[in-house]
Amino acid sequence: MPLFLRGRYSAGEATGPADIAEARALRGLCFGLAGEDGDDFDSLCTHLLVRETASGRLVACCRLLLLEGGAEVGRSYSAQFYELSALAGFEGRMAELGRFCIHPDCSDGDILRVVWGALTRFVDDNGVAMLFGCSSFAGTRTEDYLDTFAMLKARHLAPRRWWPRVKAPDVFRFAARLRRRPDPQKALLRMPPLLRTYLGMGGWVSDHAVIDRQMNTLHVFTGLEIGAIPPARQRLLRAVAQGEAR
Repeated sequence: MPLFLRGRYSAGEATGPADIAEARALRGLCFGLAGEDGDDFDSLCTHLLVRETASGRLVACCRLLLLEGGAEVGRSYSAQFYELSALAGFEGRMAELGRFCIHPDCSDGDILRVVWGALTRFVDDNGVAMLFGCSSFAGTRTEDYLDTFAMLKARHLAPRRWWPRVKAPDVFRFAARLRRRPDPQKALLRMPPLLRTYLGMGGWVSDHAVIDRQMNTLHVFTGLEIGAIPPARQRLLRAVAQGEAR
C-alpha cells in the first residue's frame, strides 16, 4: 500500500531489489552519470519512491538512514565530508535524508509536497528528532550561487552546539569569505527546492560548502530539529500527511 497519496502521485517504500535498481537508475539520470548511481549506503537505507499513480512511472526518490542518536552520526554518508563530532551529543533518533532527486522532465509542485508528506509520516512513525543530510547545488561553480551563500551566512548558519566543521579537502568557506549583502530574489531563485523547504521549517546549514567534483555538485550540511519546526508549520505538515495517508 502507498505511504502517501496526493493528486496524481503516490509515495511508498521500496519493497525489493527491483525498486532500488529503479531508484538508482533515476538518480544516475538526474545526476548526469553515464549509468546508475549507487553505493554501499543503499543497502542500509529505507528508500522512498514517488510514482505517477496511473502509470506507475517513477518521478522522484530519496533514501533515509535511521540512527538511534548522535553517537551513531559517524555512520552517515555526510560524515565522509563533514566533521560532525558536535552532533555526537544529540539525544534522540536521527534520520539522514540523501540522494533526493526529481525526474528532470517533471516540474509539478505536487511531487515535492508528496515527498514531504511521506517524510512527515516517516518521521512520526519512527520518532525522529532530527533530519539531516547534504543539500546539493548543481555544478561546482561557487560564483553561480554567491547570493544564496550570502543569505545562508546571514540567516541560516547552524547553532554553535551542533556546528559542522571542515573535513573534506576541497571546500568553499562562504561564511568566512563573503562580504556581500544578498539579493533575496536571486538567492531564492538559485536555491535548491529541498534546501528552501528545510530552511522554511527552521533548518540550518554548515558555514562551508563541499565541492564534490565526482558528483559535479556543491553541497552544504543541513540539519532540521523536528521540535524546532514552528507549531503552525508542524500542524500543517501533519494535517496534510494524515489527511492523504492510506
